[in-house]
Amino acid sequence: MLPRNLVELEACVRRDLALISYPELRWLPPAAGPTGARVLDVLIVGGGQGGQALSFKLKLERIDNHLVIDRGPAGAEGPWRTFGRMKTVRTWKTVTGPDLGIPNLTYQSWFEAQYGAPAFAALNKIARESWSDYLHWLRRVLALPIEVGTELLGIEPDGDLLRARVRDAAGERQILARHVVLAHGIEASGRWSMPEFVERLPPAVRAHAADAIDFAALAGRRVAVLGAGASAFDNAATALEAGAEVHLFCRRPELQRVQPYKWLSFPAFFRHFADLDDALRWKFMNHVLSLREALPVETWNRVTAHAAFHLHTGTPWLDARHDGQGAVVVTPTGERRFDFLICGTGFDIDLGLRPELAGVAPHVRTWGDAYRPPDGQRNGRLEGYPYLGPGFELMERRPGAAPWLGRIRLFNFGTTLSFGPSGSSINGMKFAVPRLVDALTRDLFRAEADRLWQGLAAYDTPEFPTRFARDA
Repeated sequence: MLPRNLVELEACVRRDLALISYPELRWLPPAAGPTGARVLDVLIVGGGQGGQALSFKLKLERIDNHLVIDRGPAGAEGPWRTFGRMKTVRTWKTVTGPDLGIPNLTYQSWFEAQYGAPAFAALNKIARESWSDYLHWLRRVLALPIEVGTELLGIEPDGDLLRARVRDAAGERQILARHVVLAHGIEASGRWSMPEFVERLPPAVRAHAADAIDFAALAGRRVAVLGAGASAFDNAATALEAGAEVHLFCRRPELQRVQPYKWLSFPAFFRHFADLDDALRWKFMNHVLSLREALPVETWNRVTAHAAFHLHTGTPWLDARHDGQGAVVVTPTGERRFDFLICGTGFDIDLGLRPELAGVAPHVRTWGDAYRPPDGQRNGRLEGYPYLGPGFELMERRPGAAPWLGRIRLFNFGTTLSFGPSGSSINGMKFAVPRLVDALTRDLFRAEADRLWQGLAAYDTPEFPTRFARDA
């Protein structure tokens, strides 16, 4: 019988976890820093879906001495209640990932326990707020060690350890860890980008699609959106629903209508893409990332249902200026004036743009350092992607210059060229999380091999007494 409510479902989850708990031995001995300070085995930066799934997998591997930090307040982890303006999650409702293969931890089980199987059957796609609620339920039921309101400021080596500088409401402090995983957002390998001539304008007349925007204030105003991806259309839809007149511009003559990620969403691609040679990885992802993502039909219908929506394909922005009240945009067909501009122009991958990685980025090997593609496949946008090792670890640009880099692992969109959809993908999570945690477990085990040997050599717990059972 299916659980009839969350109380019954959580009882099933506890039983599931108990059934797969073997072996239960906590095998990592505690470590202390040079002054006796606590040392984490793993520090995860980012408490969204990726950071949560990594924390869960570490607990399953009996690596309990870890911590997840997130700079946002509780409820603001990830995009779902911040800059995510889609109505639904873009993937299909049966998508799995954060559950790590445990049926009673899937979104479907969580949803059906509250609303019933017929309601799930009638569901089209998952509302983004519902996905956020589901992730927070997972956090609670799995008792994940997540600390919110804590921002990473920097990372530096400290002997055989890493020292992370963080800031919370009480001020700055330092955290020592053997390994650090960077899972702190889709843009955390670079920054959100917009044309320089737009960025120069006063913030009162322009924003990036990932910024906090007062859409209610746009009612009755003329709004221009630059970009043809799903986030650009999501922001256009939100402005339209607030009562704005919206003009969406893109440089391409036709919108991207094919979704390449649908083609590659099969287990072997997710699991083994990273095992291909550099030439094949570049060829695949150069094609996918050059196409970009197509927006879902629900987003298209949400926008084009409004009479106040106007689409301008093949019309790039060449320049923009502030006229004292709004913005004047220069296009190949002339100048147009708007009250507000929104750039849905994605992000640039460049670790050097991240203040918290200022001491790390100069040492990191990129794809531009590691691989020279053949003529016809050059792509300057991809050259800044980190060239990652087999366990998602950063690699040295100059061998021997920064050996501590191997203890920092990346788990966000910056992994895409090395691993395909993984660090920021719900679809790829069930394959990527075990691979990363396996690498962490391997490295921790190797580092502890001598101490573990000493433990084995000293182990003397007898299995039976010397007295015969008949004499008991």
